[in-house]
Amino acid sequence: MFFEKISAIPFEGPGSNNPLAFQYYDPKKIVLGKSMKDHLKFAASYWHTFCAGGSDMFGVETLDKSFGGKEPIEIYINKVRAAFEFMEKLGIPYFCFHDADIAPQGETLAETQAALDKIVPVIESEMRRTGIRCLWGTANLFSHPRYMCGAGTSPNPDAFAYAAAQIKKALEITVRLGGSGYVFWGGREGYDTLLNTDMGFELDNMAYLMRLAVDYGRGIGFEGDFYIEPKPKEPTKHQYDFDVSTVLAFLRKYGLDQDFKMNVEANHATLAGHTFQHELATARVNGAFGSIDANQGDMLLGWDTDQFPTNLYDTTMCMYEVLKAGGFKTGGLNFDAKARRASNTFEDLFACYIAGMDAFAFGLLVAAKLIEDRALDSFIENRYSGYQSGIGQKIAGRETSLAELSGYILEKGAAQPTQSGAQEKLESVINHYIVKVAASL
Repeated sequence: MFFEKISAIPFEGPGSNNPLAFQYYDPKKIVLGKSMKDHLKFAASYWHTFCAGGSDMFGVETLDKSFGGKEPIEIYINKVRAAFEFMEKLGIPYFCFHDADIAPQGETLAETQAALDKIVPVIESEMRRTGIRCLWGTANLFSHPRYMCGAGTSPNPDAFAYAAAQIKKALEITVRLGGSGYVFWGGREGYDTLLNTDMGFELDNMAYLMRLAVDYGRGIGFEGDFYIEPKPKEPTKHQYDFDVSTVLAFLRKYGLDQDFKMNVEANHATLAGHTFQHELATARVNGAFGSIDANQGDMLLGWDTDQFPTNLYDTTMCMYEVLKAGGFKTGGLNFDAKARRASNTFEDLFACYIAGMDAFAFGLLVAAKLIEDRALDSFIENRYSGYQSGIGQKIAGRETSLAELSGYILEKGAAQPTQSGAQEKLESVINHYIVKVAASL
Protein backbone atom coordinates (compact mmCIF):
# COMPACT_ATOMS: atom_id res chain seq x y z
CA MET A 1 0.00 0.00 0.00
CA PHE A 2 1.15 3.52 -0.84
CA PHE A 3 -1.39 5.42 1.28
CA GLU A 4 -1.60 3.09 4.27
CA LYS A 5 -2.43 5.92 6.69
CA ILE A 6 -5.55 6.85 4.71
CA SER A 7 -8.64 4.67 4.75
CA ALA A 8 -11.43 4.53 2.19
CA ILE A 9 -13.12 7.94 2.15
CA PRO A 10 -16.63 7.68 3.67
CA PHE A 11 -19.69 9.83 3.18
CA GLU A 12 -20.46 11.43 6.57
CA GLY A 13 -22.78 14.27 5.57
CA PRO A 14 -22.59 18.05 5.97
CA GLY A 15 -22.36 17.83 9.75
CA SER A 16 -19.00 16.08 9.61
CA ASN A 17 -15.78 17.82 10.60
CA ASN A 18 -13.64 15.01 9.22
CA PRO A 19 -11.38 16.46 6.47
CA LEU A 20 -11.09 12.98 4.94
CA ALA A 21 -14.82 12.41 4.50
CA PHE A 22 -17.41 13.53 1.97
CA GLN A 23 -20.02 16.00 3.13
CA TYR A 24 -22.15 16.11 -0.03
CA TYR A 25 -20.98 13.34 -2.36
CA ASP A 26 -23.05 10.27 -1.57
CA PRO A 27 -22.50 8.00 -4.60
CA LYS A 28 -25.70 6.02 -3.99
CA LYS A 29 -27.99 9.04 -3.49
CA ILE A 30 -30.67 9.21 -6.20
CA VAL A 31 -31.05 12.55 -7.98
CA LEU A 32 -33.58 12.88 -10.81
CA GLY A 33 -33.78 9.11 -11.12
CA LYS A 34 -30.03 8.40 -11.23
CA SER A 35 -27.36 7.90 -8.61
CA MET A 36 -24.86 10.68 -7.96
CA LYS A 37 -22.12 8.33 -9.14
CA ASP A 38 -23.82 7.89 -12.52
CA HIS A 39 -24.61 11.60 -12.91
CA LEU A 40 -21.13 12.83 -12.10
CA LYS A 41 -18.86 10.15 -13.61
CA PHE A 42 -15.76 11.41 -11.79
CA ALA A 43 -12.34 10.69 -13.30
CA ALA A 44 -8.80 11.15 -12.02
CA SER A 45 -6.32 12.90 -14.28
CA TYR A 46 -3.29 10.62 -14.39
CA TRP A 47 -0.86 13.43 -15.28
CA HIS A 48 -1.54 15.96 -12.52
CA THR A 49 -2.41 13.41 -9.85
CA PHE A 50 0.27 10.76 -10.23
CA CYS A 51 3.01 12.53 -12.19
CA ALA A 52 3.13 16.26 -11.39
CA GLY A 53 5.25 16.94 -8.33
CA GLY A 54 4.72 20.66 -7.89
CA SER A 55 7.53 22.04 -10.02
CA ASP A 56 7.11 25.40 -11.73
CA MET A 57 9.29 27.78 -13.75
CA PHE A 58 10.90 29.00 -10.54
CA GLY A 59 11.34 25.83 -8.52
CA VAL A 60 11.71 22.07 -8.44
CA GLU A 61 9.21 19.46 -7.26
CA THR A 62 7.85 19.62 -3.72
CA LEU A 63 6.29 16.13 -3.68
CA ASP A 64 8.04 12.92 -4.75
CA LYS A 65 5.83 10.85 -7.03
CA SER A 66 8.23 8.06 -7.81
CA PHE A 67 6.25 6.01 -5.25
CA GLY A 68 9.37 4.24 -4.04
CA GLY A 69 10.56 3.13 -7.47
CA LYS A 70 14.20 3.37 -8.53
CA GLU A 71 14.36 2.36 -12.19
CA PRO A 72 12.03 3.92 -14.79
CA ILE A 73 9.83 0.87 -15.36
CA GLU A 74 9.59 0.21 -11.62
CA ILE A 75 8.56 3.84 -11.02
CA TYR A 76 5.77 3.65 -13.60
CA ILE A 77 4.53 0.29 -12.36
CA ASN A 78 4.39 1.78 -8.88
CA LYS A 79 2.47 4.77 -10.25
CA VAL A 80 -0.16 2.36 -11.57
CA ARG A 81 -0.48 0.60 -8.22
CA ALA A 82 -0.64 3.92 -6.36
CA ALA A 83 -3.15 5.37 -8.82
CA PHE A 84 -5.62 2.54 -8.44
CA GLU A 85 -5.27 2.49 -4.66
CA PHE A 86 -5.92 6.24 -4.63
CA MET A 87 -8.98 5.99 -6.90
CA GLU A 88 -10.32 2.97 -5.05
CA LYS A 89 -10.14 4.77 -1.68
CA LEU A 90 -11.92 7.82 -3.09
CA GLY A 91 -14.50 5.79 -5.01
CA ILE A 92 -13.50 7.37 -8.33
CA PRO A 93 -14.78 5.12 -11.13
CA TYR A 94 -12.70 6.44 -14.07
CA PHE A 95 -9.27 7.73 -15.07
CA CYS A 96 -7.88 9.67 -18.04
CA PHE A 97 -4.34 9.49 -19.41
CA HIS A 98 -1.75 10.77 -21.87
CA ASP A 99 0.64 8.20 -23.31
CA ALA A 100 3.58 10.00 -21.66
CA ASP A 101 1.92 9.76 -18.23
CA ILE A 102 1.77 6.01 -17.96
CA ALA A 103 5.22 4.90 -19.18
CA PRO A 104 8.77 6.28 -19.37
CA GLN A 105 9.85 7.91 -22.60
CA GLY A 106 12.69 6.17 -24.45
CA GLU A 107 15.38 7.55 -26.74
CA THR A 108 13.43 6.24 -29.74
CA LEU A 109 9.77 5.72 -30.52
CA ALA A 110 10.32 1.95 -30.47
CA GLU A 111 11.74 2.13 -26.93
CA THR A 112 8.80 4.25 -25.75
CA GLN A 113 6.26 1.88 -27.27
CA ALA A 114 8.04 -1.10 -25.72
CA ALA A 115 7.71 0.56 -22.31
CA LEU A 116 4.01 1.18 -22.94
CA ASP A 117 3.59 -2.49 -23.81
CA LYS A 118 5.04 -3.41 -20.40
CA ILE A 119 2.85 -1.01 -18.44
CA VAL A 120 -0.54 -1.44 -20.14
CA PRO A 121 -1.01 -5.05 -18.90
CA VAL A 122 -0.39 -3.81 -15.34
CA ILE A 123 -3.13 -1.20 -15.83
CA GLU A 124 -5.46 -3.87 -17.22
CA SER A 125 -4.81 -6.05 -14.19
CA GLU A 126 -5.66 -3.20 -11.80
CA MET A 127 -8.78 -2.37 -13.81
CA ARG A 128 -9.98 -5.95 -13.45
CA ARG A 129 -9.18 -5.97 -9.72
CA THR A 130 -11.00 -2.72 -8.92
CA GLY A 131 -13.63 -2.29 -11.63
CA ILE A 132 -12.24 1.19 -12.36
CA ARG A 133 -12.52 2.12 -16.05
CA CYS A 134 -10.79 4.31 -18.58
CA LEU A 135 -12.83 7.38 -19.52
CA TRP A 136 -10.56 8.67 -22.28
CA GLY A 137 -7.01 8.60 -23.56
CA THR A 138 -4.80 10.96 -25.51
CA ALA A 139 -1.24 11.51 -26.69
CA ASN A 140 1.13 14.14 -25.32
CA LEU A 141 1.99 16.12 -28.47
CA PHE A 142 3.32 19.24 -26.77
CA SER A 143 6.03 18.55 -24.16
CA HIS A 144 8.93 17.23 -26.24
CA PRO A 145 11.15 19.71 -28.15
CA ARG A 146 10.10 18.05 -31.43
CA TYR A 147 6.72 19.74 -30.91
CA MET A 148 8.05 23.22 -30.18
CA CYS A 149 6.15 24.49 -33.25
CA GLY A 150 3.18 22.19 -32.93
CA ALA A 151 2.39 18.63 -33.93
CA GLY A 152 -0.25 18.56 -36.65
CA THR A 153 0.65 22.18 -37.44
CA SER A 154 4.43 21.76 -37.35
CA PRO A 155 6.44 23.03 -40.34
CA ASN A 156 8.53 19.86 -39.92
CA PRO A 157 6.89 16.81 -41.58
CA ASP A 158 8.88 14.45 -39.34
CA ALA A 159 7.18 15.98 -36.30
CA PHE A 160 3.81 15.47 -38.01
CA ALA A 161 4.69 11.82 -38.69
CA TYR A 162 5.89 11.28 -35.11
CA ALA A 163 2.63 12.74 -33.81
CA ALA A 164 0.69 10.38 -36.07
CA ALA A 165 2.64 7.42 -34.67
CA GLN A 166 1.91 8.51 -31.09
CA ILE A 167 -1.78 8.94 -31.86
CA LYS A 168 -1.93 5.50 -33.46
CA LYS A 169 -0.46 3.86 -30.36
CA ALA A 170 -2.55 5.95 -27.93
CA LEU A 171 -5.72 5.02 -29.81
CA GLU A 172 -4.79 1.35 -29.66
CA ILE A 173 -4.25 1.60 -25.90
CA THR A 174 -7.50 3.53 -25.42
CA VAL A 175 -9.44 0.84 -27.29
CA ARG A 176 -7.65 -1.92 -25.39
CA LEU A 177 -8.53 -0.28 -22.06
CA GLY A 178 -12.16 0.26 -23.10
CA GLY A 179 -12.00 4.06 -23.18
CA SER A 180 -15.13 5.78 -24.43
CA GLY A 181 -13.36 8.93 -25.63
CA TYR A 182 -10.17 10.13 -27.26
CA VAL A 183 -9.05 13.76 -26.78
CA PHE A 184 -7.14 16.21 -28.95
CA TRP A 185 -5.73 19.08 -26.92
CA GLY A 186 -3.95 21.54 -29.20
CA GLY A 187 -1.10 22.27 -26.83
CA ARG A 188 1.16 24.06 -29.27
CA GLU A 189 -1.23 24.02 -32.23
CA GLY A 190 -1.14 27.74 -32.87
CA TYR A 191 1.34 30.50 -33.58
CA ASP A 192 3.10 33.47 -32.03
CA THR A 193 3.44 35.59 -35.18
CA LEU A 194 2.05 35.52 -38.71
CA LEU A 195 5.43 36.74 -39.98
CA ASN A 196 6.58 33.11 -40.16
CA THR A 197 3.24 31.24 -40.37
CA ASP A 198 1.10 29.84 -43.18
CA MET A 199 -2.15 29.69 -41.22
CA GLY A 200 -4.23 28.03 -43.92
CA PHE A 201 -1.68 25.27 -44.51
CA GLU A 202 -1.36 24.57 -40.80
CA LEU A 203 -5.13 24.32 -40.32
CA ASP A 204 -5.41 21.99 -43.32
CA ASN A 205 -2.71 19.76 -41.87
CA MET A 206 -4.25 19.73 -38.39
CA ALA A 207 -7.60 18.65 -39.86
CA TYR A 208 -5.89 15.95 -41.93
CA LEU A 209 -4.20 14.50 -38.85
CA MET A 210 -7.56 14.38 -37.08
CA ARG A 211 -9.20 12.72 -40.07
CA LEU A 212 -6.44 10.09 -40.12
CA ALA A 213 -7.05 9.47 -36.41
CA VAL A 214 -10.81 9.09 -36.90
CA ASP A 215 -10.37 6.69 -39.80
CA TYR A 216 -7.83 4.57 -37.93
CA GLY A 217 -9.80 4.61 -34.69
CA ARG A 218 -13.00 3.48 -36.39
CA GLY A 219 -11.02 0.83 -38.22
CA ILE A 220 -9.81 -0.76 -34.97
CA GLY A 221 -13.23 -0.70 -33.32
CA PHE A 222 -13.28 2.61 -31.45
CA GLU A 223 -16.98 3.47 -31.13
CA GLY A 224 -16.72 6.40 -28.71
CA ASP A 225 -16.42 10.12 -29.28
CA PHE A 226 -13.39 12.06 -30.35
CA TYR A 227 -13.05 15.30 -28.40
CA ILE A 228 -11.34 18.62 -28.94
CA GLU A 229 -10.46 20.59 -25.82
CA PRO A 230 -10.61 24.32 -26.58
CA LYS A 231 -7.94 26.57 -25.09
CA PRO A 232 -7.34 30.22 -26.02
CA LYS A 233 -3.68 30.82 -25.17
CA GLU A 234 -0.63 29.46 -23.40
CA PRO A 235 1.73 28.34 -24.64
CA THR A 236 1.15 29.98 -28.03
CA LYS A 237 -0.29 33.47 -28.31
CA HIS A 238 -2.88 32.48 -30.94
CA GLN A 239 -4.30 28.98 -30.39
CA TYR A 240 -6.27 27.52 -33.29
CA ASP A 241 -8.67 25.94 -30.76
CA PHE A 242 -9.48 29.24 -29.00
CA ASP A 243 -12.99 28.43 -27.73
CA VAL A 244 -16.00 26.22 -28.48
CA SER A 245 -17.30 28.51 -31.24
CA THR A 246 -13.92 28.62 -32.99
CA VAL A 247 -13.59 24.83 -32.81
CA LEU A 248 -17.12 24.32 -34.13
CA ALA A 249 -16.30 26.43 -37.20
CA PHE A 250 -13.11 24.41 -37.74
CA LEU A 251 -14.88 21.05 -37.43
CA ARG A 252 -17.65 22.07 -39.81
CA LYS A 253 -15.24 23.40 -42.42
CA TYR A 254 -13.35 20.10 -42.55
CA GLY A 255 -16.33 17.76 -42.17
CA LEU A 256 -15.22 16.49 -38.76
CA ASP A 257 -18.29 17.58 -36.80
CA GLN A 258 -19.97 14.17 -36.92
CA ASP A 259 -17.12 12.50 -35.05
CA PHE A 260 -15.93 15.22 -32.66
CA LYS A 261 -17.50 16.75 -29.56
CA MET A 262 -16.14 19.18 -26.98
CA ASN A 263 -14.11 18.49 -23.89
CA VAL A 264 -14.76 21.78 -22.08
CA GLU A 265 -12.37 22.95 -19.37
CA ALA A 266 -13.47 25.57 -16.84
CA ASN A 267 -10.09 27.33 -16.64
CA HIS A 268 -9.79 27.48 -20.43
CA ALA A 269 -13.23 29.05 -20.67
CA THR A 270 -12.27 31.93 -18.39
CA LEU A 271 -8.96 32.43 -20.20
CA ALA A 272 -11.00 32.90 -23.38
CA GLY A 273 -13.04 35.63 -21.69
CA HIS A 274 -16.10 33.41 -21.26
CA THR A 275 -17.83 31.84 -18.31
CA PHE A 276 -17.63 28.08 -17.84
CA GLN A 277 -21.40 27.95 -18.31
CA HIS A 278 -21.18 29.85 -21.62
CA GLU A 279 -18.81 27.31 -23.15
CA LEU A 280 -20.93 24.40 -21.93
CA ALA A 281 -24.12 25.99 -23.25
CA THR A 282 -22.48 26.74 -26.62
CA ALA A 283 -21.48 23.10 -26.93
CA ARG A 284 -24.92 21.91 -25.80
CA VAL A 285 -27.04 24.00 -28.17
CA ASN A 286 -24.82 22.94 -31.06
CA GLY A 287 -25.10 19.23 -30.27
CA ALA A 288 -21.41 19.06 -29.39
CA PHE A 289 -21.42 18.53 -25.63
CA GLY A 290 -19.09 15.70 -24.71
CA SER A 291 -16.94 15.79 -21.60
CA ILE A 292 -15.58 18.19 -18.98
CA ASP A 293 -12.19 18.94 -17.47
CA ALA A 294 -13.24 20.02 -14.00
CA ASN A 295 -11.08 22.73 -12.48
CA GLN A 296 -11.02 26.47 -11.92
CA GLY A 297 -8.62 29.33 -12.45
CA ASP A 298 -7.57 32.33 -10.41
CA MET A 299 -9.28 35.48 -11.62
CA LEU A 300 -6.20 37.52 -10.68
CA LEU A 301 -3.82 35.40 -12.75
CA GLY A 302 -3.72 35.29 -16.52
CA TRP A 303 -2.64 31.72 -17.03
CA ASP A 304 -3.92 28.16 -16.65
CA THR A 305 -3.62 27.55 -12.90
CA ASP A 306 -5.61 24.28 -12.94
CA GLN A 307 -6.94 24.59 -9.40
CA PHE A 308 -9.36 22.12 -7.86
CA PRO A 309 -12.95 23.38 -8.25
CA THR A 310 -14.54 24.70 -5.06
CA ASN A 311 -16.79 27.50 -6.35
CA LEU A 312 -20.34 26.31 -5.68
CA TYR A 313 -21.93 28.81 -8.05
CA ASP A 314 -19.77 27.52 -10.93
CA THR A 315 -20.37 23.86 -10.14
CA THR A 316 -24.11 24.52 -9.89
CA MET A 317 -24.32 26.20 -13.29
CA CYS A 318 -22.04 23.55 -14.79
CA MET A 319 -24.30 20.74 -13.62
CA TYR A 320 -27.34 22.72 -14.77
CA GLU A 321 -25.93 22.60 -18.31
CA VAL A 322 -25.00 18.93 -17.99
CA LEU A 323 -28.54 18.06 -16.93
CA LYS A 324 -29.97 20.23 -19.73
CA ALA A 325 -27.79 18.29 -22.17
CA GLY A 326 -29.28 15.02 -20.96
CA GLY A 327 -26.25 14.07 -18.89
CA PHE A 328 -22.96 12.54 -19.94
CA LYS A 329 -22.96 9.97 -22.72
CA THR A 330 -19.32 9.03 -23.31
CA GLY A 331 -17.74 11.76 -21.18
CA GLY A 332 -17.51 12.65 -17.52
CA LEU A 333 -15.96 15.02 -14.99
CA ASN A 334 -12.20 14.65 -15.22
CA PHE A 335 -10.32 16.51 -12.49
CA ASP A 336 -7.69 18.18 -14.67
CA ALA A 337 -6.46 19.93 -11.55
CA LYS A 338 -3.39 19.92 -9.35
CA ALA A 339 -2.71 20.62 -5.72
CA ARG A 340 -1.04 23.94 -5.01
CA ARG A 341 2.74 23.68 -4.79
CA ALA A 342 2.73 24.17 -1.02
CA SER A 343 0.06 21.46 -0.54
CA ASN A 344 2.80 18.88 -0.62
CA THR A 345 1.49 15.78 1.17
CA PHE A 346 -0.55 12.87 -0.11
CA GLU A 347 -3.22 13.74 2.45
CA ASP A 348 -3.47 17.13 0.72
CA LEU A 349 -4.04 15.32 -2.56
CA PHE A 350 -6.93 13.34 -1.08
CA ALA A 351 -8.35 16.56 0.38
CA CYS A 352 -8.18 18.20 -3.07
CA TYR A 353 -10.30 15.48 -4.63
CA ILE A 354 -12.74 15.45 -1.72
CA ALA A 355 -13.23 19.20 -2.09
CA GLY A 356 -13.81 18.95 -5.84
CA MET A 357 -16.14 15.96 -5.64
CA ASP A 358 -18.17 17.57 -2.86
CA ALA A 359 -18.42 20.84 -4.81
CA PHE A 360 -19.84 19.06 -7.86
CA ALA A 361 -22.14 16.88 -5.78
CA PHE A 362 -23.57 19.99 -4.14
CA GLY A 363 -23.83 21.67 -7.54
CA LEU A 364 -25.77 18.68 -8.85
CA LEU A 365 -28.27 18.92 -5.98
CA VAL A 366 -28.88 22.62 -6.60
CA ALA A 367 -29.09 22.21 -10.38
CA ALA A 368 -31.57 19.35 -10.02
CA LYS A 369 -33.77 21.48 -7.76
CA LEU A 370 -33.64 24.40 -10.22
CA ILE A 371 -34.81 22.08 -12.98
CA GLU A 372 -37.47 20.37 -10.88
CA ASP A 373 -38.95 23.74 -9.85
CA ARG A 374 -38.46 25.24 -13.33
CA ALA A 375 -36.96 28.21 -11.52
CA LEU A 376 -35.29 29.56 -14.65
CA ASP A 377 -37.29 27.80 -17.37
CA SER A 378 -40.59 29.48 -16.50
CA PHE A 379 -39.05 32.95 -16.65
CA ILE A 380 -37.27 32.26 -19.94
CA GLU A 381 -40.38 30.79 -21.56
CA ASN A 382 -42.39 33.84 -20.55
CA ARG A 383 -39.67 36.15 -21.87
CA TYR A 384 -40.04 34.63 -25.34
CA SER A 385 -43.80 34.09 -25.18
CA GLY A 386 -44.37 36.65 -27.93
CA TYR A 387 -43.20 34.02 -30.39
CA GLN A 388 -46.17 31.78 -29.55
CA SER A 389 -48.75 33.77 -31.53
CA GLY A 390 -49.20 36.39 -34.24
CA ILE A 391 -46.18 37.66 -36.11
CA GLY A 392 -43.89 36.08 -33.51
CA GLN A 393 -45.29 32.65 -34.31
CA LYS A 394 -44.65 33.28 -38.01
CA ILE A 395 -41.04 34.23 -37.27
CA ALA A 396 -40.52 31.14 -35.13
CA GLY A 397 -42.07 28.99 -37.84
CA ARG A 398 -39.90 30.61 -40.54
CA GLU A 399 -43.08 31.52 -42.44
CA THR A 400 -42.64 35.23 -43.10
CA SER A 401 -40.63 37.62 -45.25
CA LEU A 402 -38.90 40.99 -45.01
CA ALA A 403 -41.79 42.57 -46.90
CA GLU A 404 -44.39 41.16 -44.50
CA LEU A 405 -42.34 42.12 -41.44
CA SER A 406 -41.86 45.63 -42.77
CA GLY A 407 -45.58 45.99 -43.45
CA TYR A 408 -46.43 44.67 -39.99
CA ILE A 409 -44.24 47.12 -38.14
CA LEU A 410 -45.23 50.06 -40.36
CA GLU A 411 -48.86 49.41 -39.50
CA LYS A 412 -48.10 48.96 -35.80
CA GLY A 413 -45.97 52.09 -35.78
CA ALA A 414 -43.33 51.14 -33.19
CA ALA A 415 -41.74 48.28 -31.28
CA GLN A 416 -42.15 48.58 -27.54
CA PRO A 417 -39.16 47.99 -25.24
CA THR A 418 -38.59 44.37 -24.28
CA GLN A 419 -39.75 43.30 -20.84
CA SER A 420 -37.17 43.34 -18.03
CA GLY A 421 -34.45 40.73 -18.22
CA ALA A 422 -34.39 40.68 -14.40
CA GLN A 423 -30.77 39.55 -14.30
CA GLU A 424 -30.17 40.57 -10.70
CA LYS A 425 -33.37 38.90 -9.57
CA LEU A 426 -32.38 35.65 -11.27
CA GLU A 427 -28.88 35.78 -9.79
CA SER A 428 -30.57 36.12 -6.42
CA VAL A 429 -32.70 33.06 -7.27
CA ILE A 430 -29.53 31.01 -7.74
CA ASN A 431 -28.19 32.22 -4.39
CA HIS A 432 -31.53 31.35 -2.79
CA TYR A 433 -31.44 27.82 -4.15
CA ILE A 434 -27.86 27.28 -3.00
CA VAL A 435 -28.82 28.33 0.52
CA LYS A 436 -32.11 26.39 0.33
CA VAL A 437 -30.40 23.13 -0.63
CA ALA A 438 -27.72 23.62 2.01
CA ALA A 439 -30.40 24.14 4.66
CA SER A 440 -32.22 20.98 3.60
CA LEU A 441 -29.25 18.66 4.04
